[in-house]
Amino acid sequence: MSEGPKKARSKYSATRRLLLKSKLLKKAESLLVKEKEEKELERENTLRERAPPLNLSGLSVQEMQELCRDLHHKIDIVDEARYDLNIKVARNDAEILSLTQKIYELKGKTKRPNLKRVKKSADAMLGSLSDTRVDFKANLKTVKKEEEKKEEVTDWRKNVEAMSGMEGRKKLFNAGQ
Repeated sequence: MSEGPKKARSKYSATRRLLLKSKLLKKAESLLVKEKEEKELERENTLRERAPPLNLSGLSVQEMQELCRDLHHKIDIVDEARYDLNIKVARNDAEILSLTQKIYELKGKTKRPNLKRVKKSADAMLGSLSDTRVDFKANLKTVKKEEEKKEEVTDWRKNVEAMSGMEGRKKLFNAGQ
């Protein structure tokens, strides 16, 4: 008869594993601190290289204006580059989204959106559970429509021709009596 799978025994004892784990964590912490200091030093060097400190003492008004124009020009260049990168990142994000949707469509799996929980009152829940339908038309008020008196509209050209001349005056005279 064969025995069941045996549990593999560790080469190290629990205390030894704990000691190794704590040493690894200390080493990782020291590496993170060292990496952070290196990044800070690199940042300072880059800033010193790209943006040298300004020496404003002893400059005339004309020289300060020229310096301001130069700084504004540099700021504009950096802003344009930042804007271009933001647009490129947004375009890439949109492309990634569309490609992931295509992948889901090709696999045949559609990702269902997360539905929001809707709170219902007790009356609404009871109303939805009951099978009786409410007749909404019975609760509506009835409104009688009064027919508007419409004046008979005739073509004015025919009326003008009929009333012109002596015959028209005779009709007006007879109508007034």
